[in-house]
Amino acid sequence: MSKIETSLDQLVVKLIQLKNAVKSRLCALWQKLSPQAAKFKKIDHTTAKVFLVKFKWRILLAMILLYAASKTFDYFFPAADKAGGPITVSTVVVEKMDVPLIIEAAGTIVSNNIVDIRPMITNTVAKILVKDGQEVKVGDLLFQLDDRNDKANYEKLKALADDAQAQYLRAKELVAKNFISKAGLDTSSANAKSAIAAAKAAEVQLSFDYIHSPIDGRAGIVNVFPGSLVQASNVVSTSTSSTATSSVGAMVTITQLNPINVQFVIPEKDIPTILENQLDGEAMSVQVTVGDSGKNTYRGKVIVVDNQVDPQIAAVRVKAQIPNDSMSLLPGQFARVSLIANTLKDVITVPSQAVIMSPRGKTVYVVGEGDKVTAKPVKVVYDYQGTSVVEGISAGDRVVVEGKQNLRPGGKIREANPAPGSQTATPSTPEKK
Repeated sequence: MSKIETSLDQLVVKLIQLKNAVKSRLCALWQKLSPQAAKFKKIDHTTAKVFLVKFKWRILLAMILLYAASKTFDYFFPAADKAGGPITVSTVVVEKMDVPLIIEAAGTIVSNNIVDIRPMITNTVAKILVKDGQEVKVGDLLFQLDDRNDKANYEKLKALADDAQAQYLRAKELVAKNFISKAGLDTSSANAKSAIAAAKAAEVQLSFDYIHSPIDGRAGIVNVFPGSLVQASNVVSTSTSSTATSSVGAMVTITQLNPINVQFVIPEKDIPTILENQLDGEAMSVQVTVGDSGKNTYRGKVIVVDNQVDPQIAAVRVKAQIPNDSMSLLPGQFARVSLIANTLKDVITVPSQAVIMSPRGKTVYVVGEGDKVTAKPVKVVYDYQGTSVVEGISAGDRVVVEGKQNLRPGGKIREANPAPGSQTATPSTPEKK
């Protein structure tokens, strides 16, 4: 504790010595300059007038030389160049408008309905009534199998059912005349019902020999031929050699192409926006582009959002339906999807290139009175295809878009292409084909 007190005492002494030294130096400087200051006090109106009259020509010549030098400098170095002059820029006048909130994703074209036609029984193909790539309707007959055995069995059981039904009717008449007992009538009724059920089962078995289309769509490649043996199987297997093609399971695949679906995934961060719009009851719109040219564009509606998130990719699957009247879309094609998830109402939009990244954050240059610019900080709420939704400026503000790299706050600007009613920032929206 004694060492600390000693150090503090020494520091106080040094500060006092430093103050005294500075005071003495200032006093010496004042004593040196005070005689010169006394001379200025002696100057009065009369002394100044005498000086001007005595050296008036020299003073006039000096003023002329200074004026000529100033004009020469202005001639070779114009004021516009010295001060930077007005900078040529392009501006827009921002307005309030509705902007669609668009989420882009990659997807795949999938069929709305697709059915593999397989036989229910093991049999031989008798007739093929469908061609490769044929358009079919619900109920159209596609294949007929060998029905001779099943038809004969059905006709046999149908005859037995008709006979059992006739015997039952006769038994009812005999019971009314008390020729047979009630038990005999019940037995006859049971025999008739059993025979009719057997005939219906035979009819169902016979129907398996006639294979109909369950949906509207386009048939694919037919994998069987007349005389081919087909088997009841869930395995789709087709093998082709140099001499023949054999198939087990699928005889042909029927695919519905109009309308057709597109399936894609949406990131987990965008799920609240989608669900919020889904609660409104109106289906969300999509724009689907197929191909690199971007000419094949289709509009559709979202039909379902999956009820769970895939944890491996942190995304949810979404399926939308689009028209395919031209039949130009096929399942499996790659597609680019733009989902209109919501609409931002009455927001301020500017071209994205008008926003500047500065050390203080994002700013824009706003043109004020006298064509002078002011840097205003803004918050970018949404950005899509060259259009940004911002907060921090008002509708009617004139914002610099091009030429801002040479601007400084307070600088003057000149419009590159002045036109009545300055151009207005408009958002990019999907076009309908």
